[in-house]
Amino acid sequence: MQNHKNVPLGDFIEYPQEEMLQRAQDNLKEYQRRHTIRSFSNRPVPKEVIEACIKAAASAPSGANHQPWHFVAIHSADIKKKIREAAEDLERSFYQGRAGEEWLDALKPLGTDADKPYLEHAPWLIAIFSQKKGGIHSEDKNTNYYVHESVGIATGFLIQALHHAGLATLTHTPKPMSFLTDICGRDKDNERPYMLLIAGYPSEDATVPEHALVKKPFDDIASFL
Repeated sequence: MQNHKNVPLGDFIEYPQEEMLQRAQDNLKEYQRRHTIRSFSNRPVPKEVIEACIKAAASAPSGANHQPWHFVAIHSADIKKKIREAAEDLERSFYQGRAGEEWLDALKPLGTDADKPYLEHAPWLIAIFSQKKGGIHSEDKNTNYYVHESVGIATGFLIQALHHAGLATLTHTPKPMSFLTDICGRDKDNERPYMLLIAGYPSEDATVPEHALVKKPFDDIASFL
């Protein structure tokens, strides 16, 4: 490696192999309890919980450590209402034919439609934005690298952090998502909406589509060489 400033790796914890396997299996079970839902309770969730989860997401690796993301945590009823109205307007055109027959057929087993009441009902929406330029300091205006990959990893961290905290989530990616830029007051020139994440407690009548429980066999998704 080239010469660079560094510090010792002081917080790595190595576990005995038996414990390592047990931790991996326990983690797998926790991940397998994570389900995408579309029925949320309006029970309040403390801001501090959402803040800690966003901090966990921000610990994700990124290209050149530029951290090309911004998270807008939305609790305001007025703003959630605006987002729902804009999203449903797009979704109506999507389900009325813009998506194409093949895409709509793929969605049928999930039971989705243009109505998105959870956008108002859930206690928190988190709009995730990617940034074209930035750096590790707020005043930096450098080109960001591997932006899509970096923000994708951070989003995965955020979903798992929320799940680990005891909350349910739903990923929502209306297209185009430019209305999020306007509603959230973000920089149109530098930022692009990446995803809208709904977070909260599941409602008492929350369900999971059977279709979503079907996972590919391990041999179809992984190979060891």
